[in-house]
Amino acid sequence: MTGDIEQSSRVRFMGISPRAYEHPADRGALAVLRAVPAVAPILKAVAAAFSERGERLLQVASSVRVGPKQYPQLDRIRNEVAATFDLDTVPELYVQRHPVEAAWTSGIDTPFIVLTTGLVNLLDNESLRFVIGHEMGHVMSGHALYNTLLRRLIGIQQSFAWVPAGALAMRAVIAALREWQRKTELSCDRAGLLACQDPQAALRAHVALAGDLGGQVDIAEFLAQAKEYEEVEDIRDSILKLLHTEERTHPLVVVRAAELQRWSATEEYREILTGTYARREDDRPTTNLTDDVKAAARSYKESMSNSGDPLIKTINDIGEAVMGAAGKVWSKVAPNGASE
Repeated sequence: MTGDIEQSSRVRFMGISPRAYEHPADRGALAVLRAVPAVAPILKAVAAAFSERGERLLQVASSVRVGPKQYPQLDRIRNEVAATFDLDTVPELYVQRHPVEAAWTSGIDTPFIVLTTGLVNLLDNESLRFVIGHEMGHVMSGHALYNTLLRRLIGIQQSFAWVPAGALAMRAVIAALREWQRKTELSCDRAGLLACQDPQAALRAHVALAGDLGGQVDIAEFLAQAKEYEEVEDIRDSILKLLHTEERTHPLVVVRAAELQRWSATEEYREILTGTYARREDDRPTTNLTDDVKAAARSYKESMSNSGDPLIKTINDIGEAVMGAAGKVWSKVAPNGASE
């Protein structure tokens, strides 16, 4: 782990809401779920508390828990990221022996983060700050709760296999949830960037995960790959792209890198750094829902217009229509006081 910048040079985001960094398509889907009072308690029950306790106990028994005397540099970064996001509770962090570079967040009531030794050895300090910030983004947004729904649906999918209509319907729901799950990764890449406040550190992390072995990758050429991927003109390539991503939990890394670099150049990112952002004290699910759904629809529309991929244009058109319909339905049934 090498490379660092002074903590004092970073902005602290007092009272920041996860809505400040969430991708519009992620935020729109979450807003719908958060606005239904019964959803969270039901999903928590489905998640099975014993499973969460078991996962934590497994990490305690088989991994290294980061602290002042164990991986002190990582512990410092962990606490600094929590301070950057103004978190009252700092999630526990574990380092697990595994050669594959990976990081994940587990738990709903008391989330914790796991990094593999392969990832820790691969990245410098600022890129690790980006990764830890990414994982704390999952914690702040409560993604684990809704990812539980996806895992349970996948688990019962086989129950519908003997009924063709049921199998197709379940596959459609799961595909939609997986699309949302991939958008959560784009959200949390933004959280990671807010944690490190260094677009180059974030880009180094993506380049390393894509296959760089230490300064052997030209950044301009790497980002050109994303442009090439996004602008295919042959419908056969479009179908292959869909097949490549359908089962994935994360967007492809080159696409993620390009997406985050574009966001880092936006006025939205600059405004957050100067203190203009959504705050937790203003979060009211039913009040924010209409705006969030509309923002999701706009996101699909912009993505469609910017993409050169013929199939992606069609998919985004469907996404825009769905989110737009959701917004219209909500505007008719929203309680008094909901914003329009």
